[in-house]
Amino acid sequence: MTGPQARDYDFSAIGPIVQEIVDREGLDGAGLVVVERDDGIVHEQYWGEVDADRISLIASASKMIAAGVLLRLDDGGLLDVDAPVADVVEWGAAHPDITPAQLLSNSSGLPGLLDPAAFIPHRCAFRPSGTLQECAETVFTTPDDDAATRPPDTEFRYGGAQWQVAGAVAEAASGRSWADLIEEIYIEPCGLDTLAFNNHWAQFPPGGFAYPEGFDGDPATLQPTENPNIEGGAYTTTGDYAELLLMHLRGGRCSDGRSLSADAIERMHADRIADVYGGTAPGGQGYGMGWWIDRQSGRINDNGAYGAVPWLDVDGGFGAYLVIEQDVFVGLEIADALRQPVEDAVTAARL
Repeated sequence: MTGPQARDYDFSAIGPIVQEIVDREGLDGAGLVVVERDDGIVHEQYWGEVDADRISLIASASKMIAAGVLLRLDDGGLLDVDAPVADVVEWGAAHPDITPAQLLSNSSGLPGLLDPAAFIPHRCAFRPSGTLQECAETVFTTPDDDAATRPPDTEFRYGGAQWQVAGAVAEAASGRSWADLIEEIYIEPCGLDTLAFNNHWAQFPPGGFAYPEGFDGDPATLQPTENPNIEGGAYTTTGDYAELLLMHLRGGRCSDGRSLSADAIERMHADRIADVYGGTAPGGQGYGMGWWIDRQSGRINDNGAYGAVPWLDVDGGFGAYLVIEQDVFVGLEIADALRQPVEDAVTAARL
C-alpha cells in the first residue's frame, strides 16, 4: 500500500456486489483498488484469476496517461499544446489549424474511432508495423478522409488516429521515443513496475469490445513495435494504475517526485469541450484532456473497452480502478454498482 493508513476503512459491502456479477456473467475474475488522497491505496480486492500481479491490457483507460505526456512537455516549454501541430512537424501543414489540445480532447475534426473506420490511412494506428511518426504523417497528410474531416473545435469525435498524431508530436517536440517519455514522466517519479505501451490490436484482435483471449498477461508475448497505439495500447497492474490515480488526486505529485504540474492536472480535468466550443460528448458528458467528465456528479473517468474502469472524485479526494478483462459494458455495470459503496466507506472512515 501507498503511505500510512491512519483511518479504519470498511469495504465489506463491496465483495458481494462484485461476486454476484462475476458469477452471473461467468467472468474469469476481477480486481478493484480504492485510493484516497491522504491515505494512498486504502483497499485492494481480487476475484478469480485476477490478482495484484496480473498485467492487463487497459484499452482506452490509456488516454489520460497519454494526455499527461503532452501536458508535461507543455510544462517544460518543449511544446505549446495550444499552438498548431505545424509548429512542431513539417507535415502538420496539411491541417494548419489543428493543435495538440484539440487532439487530446477529441476535437481536432479528424474522424474519430466511431466514425467510418474504413479510411485506410487511419488503420496504421492499430498495426505494430512502421513507426509512430510514419503513421501520424500518413494520417495527417493522406486526403482519403478529407470529406469527413471537420473544422477543429466544432465537434466531439472520440478517439481514433488523432491520438497517433498527438503521440508523434510529443516525440518530435521532445526528441525522445514514446517509451522513453513514459519512463521519464511516469515510471521513474511514480515508482511504477509494469506500465508500458504496445500495439496489440492486430496481434490479439478483440471480439467487438471483448477482451483479447490470446493475451494471458505476459507482455513478452506482445510483438515489439515502434508504433505504439497511443489511445489504447497501455498495459499495467492495478497497483501501478492506482499510483497514477493518486498522482491526479495529489496535484501531479508521486511518491518519488513530481510527474505533472498542478496546472497540467487542472487543465486535464477541466471540461475543455464545454469551455472552448460548447461541445457535449455522448450521454451528455463533458471531456477534458484524456478524461470524461460527468457533468452532474463532477466525477471524472477514463473507461476502457476491456472493462478497465478508473474514476475519481477529485473534490472528494478519492477514487477507484476496476479491471475485469471482459468488456466495457460489464465493467461499467460493476463500476456503477460500486460508486456509492466506495463513497460511503470513504466518508465513514473520515468521521
